[in-house]
This record gives sequence, structure tokens and C-alpha cells, in this order.
Amino acid sequence: MKVAVIQLGYGDGEPVVERTARATALVRAQQGHDLVVLPELWSAGGFDYRAWAERAEPVGGPVTQALASAARDAGVTLHGGSIVETGPPQTGDGHGCWNTSLLFSPDGQLVATYRKIHRFGFGQGEPKLMDPGAELVTVDVPVAGGEPVRVGLSTCYDLRFPELYRALLDRGAEVFLVPAAWPMPRVGHWSLLGRARAIEDQCAVVACNTAGTHANHEMGGHSQVVDAWGGVLAEAGADEQVLSVEIDIPAIHQAREAFPVLADRRL
Repeated sequence: MKVAVIQLGYGDGEPVVERTARATALVRAQQGHDLVVLPELWSAGGFDYRAWAERAEPVGGPVTQALASAARDAGVTLHGGSIVETGPPQTGDGHGCWNTSLLFSPDGQLVATYRKIHRFGFGQGEPKLMDPGAELVTVDVPVAGGEPVRVGLSTCYDLRFPELYRALLDRGAEVFLVPAAWPMPRVGHWSLLGRARAIEDQCAVVACNTAGTHANHEMGGHSQVVDAWGGVLAEAGADEQVLSVEIDIPAIHQAREAFPVLADRRL
């Protein structure tokens, strides 16, 4: 499976309309890949909490439409990162707001959404402004000349919760997708946790982070693609960058057969 990881960089001075045009142009440039991945909350600003209300939109809004068009033009499965989704609250005390990932087919159809389960902020930020997701999401991604690959969706802070990835594994995931807006001070954790999730679940990990500085937060970059043994196939630096990586899907299953640790689970 050929994957493009778009480590988008941005700052506070770039209007959302211009950022959207730039991000979708980068997607269109990835024609020939099976899967393209963008970072978390790239349109709304990962740490720009004060702007979320004005930049929130329902699924099907302007950013969704722009991403669908880009996926169709490039002929790729596109993980469009995530948006601040707005809609009717689903509980009496709900905010009616979610951190929602969008996955598009090569013909531009929205085939899956994932609402981030673990909200970052320790009572502030996401927990104060957003509702948690509740559903695990796996999707079969078509691959040129091969069998579809089952990917499991997650977002940023989810990476710290290994039980989520074990549950995605049990639903057949072969590759974990992790778009993020992970800051520079904890980028060492980002890299280490991505490798840990790969090793313990014998899955490949595609981890797409943000570059740049916004809302006074320097973003960590260092997007990476990790194989099922924990080997880093490619890693970005701190600035905007696109990684193009071939993931050997049969090698994932060979790793599970050669070192069948998953068969020894007891709990």
C-alpha cells in the first residue's frame, strides 16, 4: 500500500480559506498513492480553542466538500484529518461539537467518520468544548493491484490509550491511522508511542502530525510510518513535509506468524 503523509504546517496568520486551498492542492499532487493522510484539526487550528466556534461546521460543510473534491481529483483514499464538527447535541448536557475525522473514497464519497474518543485538556480545551466519540471505526481501503487493507481510525491523544488500538486490532485492523496536532515539548512521547502501538499490536502505524506554530504552541512535526516490528520506515522533520511510503502489508501477517505473541494473550 502506497501512502502519502502530508505534515501540513501553518500559523495564525493564514486564513482558513487559503489553508484549505493549499492543503487540497497538496492532496491533488499525491496522485498514484493508495492512501493520503492530513493532520488533525488543520482547518480549525489544533490548539486555537477560541476560534473553534467560528470555524466549526457540520459534516458536509465547506471543508468536507473541498476534501471530497481533492480525493476525487487525485483518485486516492483520503483521510482528511479532522474538523470541528457541529450538530444537535446527543445528550442533555452535550455541547453538540466533536473532533471528527473524515475518510473519503477515491471517487470522493465520504465513507467513514470517527469522533475522537479521548479528549485532550485535563478538563479544559477539548473536554470543556467538545463531546467524546463512542464508536470504534475500521475501514477497508482499496489498494491498486492488491487486496483491500483494513485501517483503524484514531486521533492524536488517543495514542496514549493502548486499549483502543487492541480493540481496533480485534476488529481486523492491519494499519492504524493517527492524525494529530501534537506539540513539540512532548514530541518524544509521540514518536515512542507510535512505535509502541505498532509493536504491541503487530500493525503498521501511519502517524501524521502538524508543523508550524499556532495559538502560541510550537507543533512537533516528526510524522512517521512504522512497520509491525516497530521499525520506522520514514520520519519527517519539524517543518512542513510530505512522506511517500510503501507499506508491505503481507509483511504484517508474516510478522504475526513469525512471532505469534498475540496468541498468548490472557486478559
